[in-house]
Amino acid sequence: MSERPPETSDFYDLEALLADDERALLHRVRAFMDTQVEPVINDYWTRAEFPHELIPGLAELGIAGNPYSGYGCPGRSSLFDGMLAMELSRGDASLSTFMGVHGGLAMGSIYLCGSEEQKQRWLPAMARMELIGAFGLTEPEAGSDIARGAQTTCRREGDTWILNGQKKWIGNASFADLIIIWAKDEETDDVLGFVVEKGTPGYSTVDLKDKIALRVVQNAVITLDDVRVPEENRLQEARSFRDTAKVLRMTRAGVAWSSVGCSRGAYEHALRYATEREQFGQPIAEFQLVQDLLVRMLGNITASAAMCARLSQLQDADTMTDEQASLAKAFCTMRMRETVGYARELMGGNGILLENHVARFAADAEAIYSYEGTREVNTLIVGRAVTGTSAIT
Repeated sequence: MSERPPETSDFYDLEALLADDERALLHRVRAFMDTQVEPVINDYWTRAEFPHELIPGLAELGIAGNPYSGYGCPGRSSLFDGMLAMELSRGDASLSTFMGVHGGLAMGSIYLCGSEEQKQRWLPAMARMELIGAFGLTEPEAGSDIARGAQTTCRREGDTWILNGQKKWIGNASFADLIIIWAKDEETDDVLGFVVEKGTPGYSTVDLKDKIALRVVQNAVITLDDVRVPEENRLQEARSFRDTAKVLRMTRAGVAWSSVGCSRGAYEHALRYATEREQFGQPIAEFQLVQDLLVRMLGNITASAAMCARLSQLQDADTMTDEQASLAKAFCTMRMRETVGYARELMGGNGILLENHVARFAADAEAIYSYEGTREVNTLIVGRAVTGTSAIT
């Protein structure tokens, strides 16, 4: 057999679109994921626990709050930020999700909706990962319908706001220092944003158990029982759900990139396995049907990554639309689901063993497929744009 090929799934060399310093940092992140994360992550996945000891290493990389300028944030391109999400997810989708919640949703809420004083107060420490953030939007009875169906409420009493309700599926919520809570004003019905600090009386969490996907992520149900938040902790530029949607629009592209990373991780483990596993006296990589599966996977990855790269360029140009982000999220997660299935198929029975990693990617893909807007909802957003008719009732 010929020499083993390099284990890269960047077949069209999209990394060449990055600046030299961004590409070097991306390689540092890859090395961290390969040497620090991969050897331990299956154990944490099995125990459904979060590897808190990895946070200092992530902090040293300086990757939190990538696309934001000032306030201790790097101010890098959206293209790099997307490729970073892909690289993290290539190693482990749970850690990519953790960073997406902290650096994307939580920091993004403050960056886009906070006052200057609030940005100065919280973002530098969050960029250093001295303070960890969470983002509380989804509720037990409202996911896709959260804009109309939010039941968490807020009411003002002098210089204090009183929050009541529940949030569900909130990553990082049980250990975060700052939790962004979106609540409906009892007086105006406007959706407002608040920063609830860890230890605030009336704030409690219960971690969700027995998940089959993203088991390392600590998703929780948050209960808010007369939680008193000072006016200075209300996000001053968040006046309606449209402001919440600005945050979601920004991060949806990151989820599309993360799905590409999940596909890449599964593909690269499958490729490695194919070059090492022997049957009938030869490596299975020499079999036509195995090569067919590998090429199908690589095609999905390359098409999805190219779509995401263009989306990030539009994001950097400040011309990206909701519909464009939704198409990428829907398409890339569909291709991810197919790709991780091919990777498991290539490994046969060994594909369901956690020690071969692909099983973790296949399971985690199910969560990425659904969060940040289901395929159906994102499809209807795009369908409305191309037909001029809304099918959302």
